[in-house]
Amino acid sequence: MESTLVILKPSTIQRALVGQVIDRFQKKGLIIAGIKMMRLSEALLREHYAHLVDRPFFPLLVESMSITPVIVMSIKGRDAVEVVRAMTGATNGRKALPGTIRGDFSMSGQENIIHASDSLESAEIETRRFFKPDELFDYTPSLMRSMYAPDEI
Repeated sequence: MESTLVILKPSTIQRALVGQVIDRFQKKGLIIAGIKMMRLSEALLREHYAHLVDRPFFPLLVESMSITPVIVMSIKGRDAVEVVRAMTGATNGRKALPGTIRGDFSMSGQENIIHASDSLESAEIETRRFFKPDELFDYTPSLMRSMYAPDEI
């Protein structure tokens, strides 16, 4: 099983969509290995979005991501990075397909509800950025056999 990082952005918090978004991941059969609410500092945002720091919209991104706390989650499952990215949809909510999280809940490129790691390597780095090892849990849900075939677990 692989893990990926998800951030429920301030737009999710402000619009009271947290439960609906988490529900989608759980109904899909993904496992929440860690979850917490936190406020993101500018320093942490600069580290996390280092590839965007020189872009003209970066100050707006920092402002947007600092309005409220966020919820960060480590989500586990078979092909978790790919599955979560598919569920998330295109970065710009106007271009995201209906049925995806952004397609159903977002009309913006920036206020787009959710961040999801884009690769297994990014997921590992990002998870270490937001979680200490003792904040992540390895457990097997009792319904695992209903979510995966025996050779997929």
